[in-house]
Amino acid sequence: MKITALVENKSSCELTAVHGLSLYIETERHRLLFDLGPDDTLVKNAAKRGIDLGQVDTVVISHGHFDHGGGLAAFLKVNQGAKIYIQRRAFEKHFSKSMGFIKVPIGLDQKLMEHPQVVLVGGDCRIDEELLLFTTADTSKFHSAANDTLYDEKGPDTFAHEQNLVIFGEKNVLIMGCGHCGVVNILERARAYAPHLCIGGYHLSIPVMKKTVPEAVLEGIAGELQQYDMDFYTCHCTGEDAYAYLARRVKRMKYLSCGEEICV
Repeated sequence: MKITALVENKSSCELTAVHGLSLYIETERHRLLFDLGPDDTLVKNAAKRGIDLGQVDTVVISHGHFDHGGGLAAFLKVNQGAKIYIQRRAFEKHFSKSMGFIKVPIGLDQKLMEHPQVVLVGGDCRIDEELLLFTTADTSKFHSAANDTLYDEKGPDTFAHEQNLVIFGEKNVLIMGCGHCGVVNILERARAYAPHLCIGGYHLSIPVMKKTVPEAVLEGIAGELQQYDMDFYTCHCTGEDAYAYLARRVKRMKYLSCGEEICV
């Protein structure tokens, strides 16, 4: 299995960095994308690496925020065959609100909900022997205050629209988008699938406010992650300060920036 970060917040190579996430993954059975970034950056970066997005057969969009699914329209222009798996509730309206200011829309293009390539999912979904999508209902451990700025039409976001991916292989891989439900909660839910590797953001920073969650939360998360015999690659919304803190305490913690590859 080979995993390439095509969209991420940071880049030290020829690929363009942008706030968002998209991972291109080659497995024995699939050419797939996990998330699509905010715009057409995915398409441009894929071209720079010689990756033919027209050959992608499966797409997973982790949740209903534009920095993970805003690139859907651009992707559909270059791919007419892939199935795009997304929680039905991801197409509801989503907003960001901070410091009492007006709510800013951060959702997906609702017109694309009816596109024939889109597969709407309600909860867990076994795609095939290699791919499994799951949701996380218990979000009780180590709440991230970075989530408190996020809303849906009913009030504070519950992140029922968030899903995670397990890829089964010689070594099982767990992939999250923002981990809004909490990396500790998601890992506990995924324990039954015995992942050897965890990739994804932890949503521990608020960029517009330049704040990181309290140290007590970071310490609690680090303590939990230390108990797992696996490698961790984090990115995107974890935040540089939070990553630095966790990396000092979790020996097998690394950062995955734009253009970097992981071979499993």
